[in-house]
Amino acid sequence: MPTALSLTGLYLYPVKSLGGYAVAEAEVTARGLRHDRRWLLVDERNRFLTQRQHPELALLTLAPAYNGFLISHKQRPELLPLFIPFAAQPDRTLFVTVWDDILWAWRGATEADEWLSEALGRPCRLVYMSDMVRRDVEPEFNPDGQLVSFADGYPFLLAGEAALADLNTRLTEPVPMNRFRPNLIFGGGHAYEDDTWEKFQIGDVTFRAVRGCGRCVLTTIDQQTAQKNPLGDPLRTLATYRKTENSTLFGQNVTGPGRGHLRVGDAVTVLSRK
Repeated sequence: MPTALSLTGLYLYPVKSLGGYAVAEAEVTARGLRHDRRWLLVDERNRFLTQRQHPELALLTLAPAYNGFLISHKQRPELLPLFIPFAAQPDRTLFVTVWDDILWAWRGATEADEWLSEALGRPCRLVYMSDMVRRDVEPEFNPDGQLVSFADGYPFLLAGEAALADLNTRLTEPVPMNRFRPNLIFGGGHAYEDDTWEKFQIGDVTFRAVRGCGRCVLTTIDQQTAQKNPLGDPLRTLATYRKTENSTLFGQNVTGPGRGHLRVGDAVTVLSRK
């Protein structure tokens, strides 16, 4: 008999495509969890950087700090940790490109750009999404006018522990959940049962599972070493039994109510199914 569903993990990724960290509780905002993916690294052309093309981003790890977070390099201890506040000062702006979206953003500190460029061995800038910027979820899946941060397309990503356990039984070498970078992790129930969810509640906050999340090459990158691991290749394995049209699915893209509060241990209740 399946166990009751509950929220077993909450993760923030303050800078898109860099490391994340677990929190015991989090505030739900119009763009996702508060502080999630509000910062972004861009190149000399102000185009976003991700681990898809630059796996070395996985070597930059984040840790919470007072009113911000610290960025460290896993393999370069001579680089002292870099403090970044949760929000930038609105004194310098530029336009940046994320997928097909062109958005204006606030510049981070020059010292942060220098530290990150040194750490990555390439010129880059750190930019911040202001609350005044409007970036919408994909129109065809967005009847309620939901917003998103610098995340790929949706304010939340949900994944189940049972699904990861099932995948790992099929791999030569198991992989951790950080390959999939979810914000919301639930325990209990059956593997991939979230495929059928439509509306669900975590605690007293109601969410909508919009569609399965199509996975990319980032899932093949070891988040500790930034190397691709041929033995633990979840993308290739998932494609043998989780492929739909042109996507290989793991987890759910989710929208929310724009406000609320979540705590690890909250009950998860399915309100309706697709």
